[in-house]
Amino acid sequence: MATETASVTQKTEKKETSTLLSTITGNLRQYGIVGALIVIVIAFQILTGGVLLKPNSFVSLIQQNAYVIILAIGMVMVIIATHIDLSVGSLVAFIGGVCALLMEHYNVNWMVAILVSIVLGLVIGVWNGFWVAYVRIPGFITTLAGMLIFRGLATVIVGESVPITSRDFRGIASNYLPNIFGYAGTMDILTLVVGVAIFALFVFLQFRNRSKVAASGLEPEPMSLTWIKVVVAGLVIGFVTYLLANSGNDTTGGIPIMLVIVGILVVIYNFILTRTVFGRHVYAVGGNRKAARLSGIDDRKVDFFLYIHMGFLSAVAAVCMLSRLASATAQAGMEFEMDAIAACFIGGTAVTGGIGTIPGAVIGAFVMGVINQGLSIMGVDTAIVKTIKGLVLLGAVAVDLMSKRKKG
Repeated sequence: MATETASVTQKTEKKETSTLLSTITGNLRQYGIVGALIVIVIAFQILTGGVLLKPNSFVSLIQQNAYVIILAIGMVMVIIATHIDLSVGSLVAFIGGVCALLMEHYNVNWMVAILVSIVLGLVIGVWNGFWVAYVRIPGFITTLAGMLIFRGLATVIVGESVPITSRDFRGIASNYLPNIFGYAGTMDILTLVVGVAIFALFVFLQFRNRSKVAASGLEPEPMSLTWIKVVVAGLVIGFVTYLLANSGNDTTGGIPIMLVIVGILVVIYNFILTRTVFGRHVYAVGGNRKAARLSGIDDRKVDFFLYIHMGFLSAVAAVCMLSRLASATAQAGMEFEMDAIAACFIGGTAVTGGIGTIPGAVIGAFVMGVINQGLSIMGVDTAIVKTIKGLVLLGAVAVDLMSKRKKG
């Protein structure tokens, strides 16, 4: 009897191991980018002598790359639908210039100036969406024209530069959430509470998803893989919480307002893309446009609203960048579109469309950001940094294409 029990246990363990390996292999691209980010962070932590993950360096990493994440959120949806947007960098310069002029030359309240900037971004999104969706000019051409148009307009209206004097506006990029719970030593208690809440939510969602899959009659992922995710997430969230709780302007820590803005946008747009009819239509159009049309999906409406979302996110990125630089210049946003596109492809978005996720784009943005930050700390020349980023992008796309050919 004992022998039979041991045999059954051994077979169960073998089946669990086999299922775990097959699940990881089947999602190698998804898990691979997470592993690559961890490896890159560890490598630069060693190469920079521990400077990369110092609390203030980590906050700087978030603040300097917030614009990439915000633009990548919209760009990933555009690419999934087989389009592209090359105008976002110029939009950041133009909208940022308009916002600065309103505050400094026309004495408009900074909150009103932000609202006007958002509306301007939406209007430009309507402009791009009209040409792409209804005139049927390819997104590449439409936004290439937009890149030239809005860069030129930014140069005309901004001139050399427009300094920002409003402390409240500059605080968007430099301030932290107010300390409402006090400190435990030098650690911000609010940050610790938020970190614990995020981890608890992650665990809850993991097990709820397992229950939903099982209830639908499908086989959920191996329990061992779920626990691996929980452990890895716990380590990452715990470490990030520790860094933020000890960061800040003095010896105390906190959650940067910029991180809150990025987090809210990621949650909202991930919900839109994965839990709404519009999101399903985006994937359907990107997967097979003709089939989507035959099934009753209005692909023109999908394209139109995609560019409206991109205009809105470009305006948010412009406000964040203007707050961080405290000055509007015509050269602001240069190559931002390249960083956003690279973040999407590194994060697993398919070149051919139909495949991609917002969390993947966020991870891709962090890969780019860590490479930038790490090489900058090491004093590497800017030209070499661009070369390395280009090689990383090329390698990511090559791996994606080769994995698809292998599956085929």
